[in-house]
Amino acid sequence: MTRLRAFSDRLDRAVVVVCAGVVLAMLGISLLGIFYQFVLGDPLSWTYSLARLLLPWLAMLSLTVAFKRGEHVAMAMLARRMPAPLRGMVGIVNLCVIGLFGLALLWYGAGFFVNSTQLFMVSDFLQVSHRWVVAAVPVAGLVLCIHLLSGTALLAERDGGADS
Repeated sequence: MTRLRAFSDRLDRAVVVVCAGVVLAMLGISLLGIFYQFVLGDPLSWTYSLARLLLPWLAMLSLTVAFKRGEHVAMAMLARRMPAPLRGMVGIVNLCVIGLFGLALLWYGAGFFVNSTQLFMVSDFLQVSHRWVVAAVPVAGLVLCIHLLSGTALLAERDGGADS
């Protein structure tokens, strides 16, 4: 279990790095579009479309980062107001629902990935496979399941018990 938890921690750090890279790539693409539009007066038609294709990766992977850290502001506020026994029970139900969600992302996302055959036409010369964008769904499901499997201490952490 310790190795799985260590793997989950390393995976989380890698996902954070990937998310930061995606944000930087989106920013760089957008700044390139702004530069060409306002400085050179010759807009690039593909910058917005390309940056937008990175958004599913950012959204899906950041979901796993938030889960790993137990971050959801509204839920945390609600949980703090609950009595301790109810908080533990709701935490277990929450982890079960998240587990089902992660499995659904993995299962249905893998099917969606396999059956995706279309191309996004970003520009006349740039085409991106729909599979690349859709791959974010099963990857996020897998990461979420790994975090969940390694996170037996998540309930204790949220209740203020175990180490992080």
